[in-house]
Amino acid sequence: MLPDGDDGPRAARCDGCAVRDGRDDRGEADAGRPGRGAALCHRADRARPPPPDRPVTGVVLAVAAVLGAAVGALVDRAAARFPWPRPATVGGVLRGSGGAAPPGVLPVATAALFALVALRFGATAELAAWLWFAAAGVLLGVIDLRERLLPDRVLAPAVAGSAVLLAVAAAAGDAWLDLGRAALGAVVLFTALLALALAAPGQLGMGDVKLGVLLGLHLGWLGWPALLLGVLAAFVVQAAVSLVLLAARRVGRRSELPFGPALLLGALLTATWTAGLA
Repeated sequence: MLPDGDDGPRAARCDGCAVRDGRDDRGEADAGRPGRGAALCHRADRARPPPPDRPVTGVVLAVAAVLGAAVGALVDRAAARFPWPRPATVGGVLRGSGGAAPPGVLPVATAALFALVALRFGATAELAAWLWFAAAGVLLGVIDLRERLLPDRVLAPAVAGSAVLLAVAAAAGDAWLDLGRAALGAVVLFTALLALALAAPGQLGMGDVKLGVLLGLHLGWLGWPALLLGVLAAFVVQAAVSLVLLAARRVGRRSELPFGPALLLGALLTATWTAGLA
């Protein structure tokens, strides 16, 4: 048995360091240095990574969710009254009762979507552009599901608003290269969808092709991988929905499903669940 004292049994030590009774395995030299043991131990106390550059607070998430619920309620009423009178007025679009979806569904879903967008982009200059895109996407998706139509009366202001808000974000963050890529992405996706529509008549409508401008702006802002992933996600979503509806015998093999909702959902999934794609 070893005698007690300095040469006695070693005390239990942390697996993540070399500290023993205020000394390290290199000898006694550091035993008297205050805080030496704390500097070496423990793993849990090691420096943490710096905070993200896109801060998200509870206030931001709460405001986004409340705004989303309000937008969802407005979309519910507006989509139920489409086609709107000309000229369209706020009263004419929102007048009456009833909605396009079961009560509460669109407000809750849009609130969750806005919260996800806020969680993804944080309190940044680009957040406004993505919330605008989410709101326009919900309205366009619901109208396309009900009417099999993506109206220019919604697409045109959606594209214009996105272009302005992304330009503001570029100016605020000196992200002019991102803005240029967004503009080029809009051209690329519009051209690709137009070529697909011409090559396979009946598979895509011109509304889907023009929707490519809106999607290309936002996915192009994120990067070329995001643009490609968003388009691929749209085809996966469309295929999955078609298989489910076929299995449930809700549609036949020759039934045509609107592609706009899948395009929008693929873009939103890519935007909210991916980061760092460039």
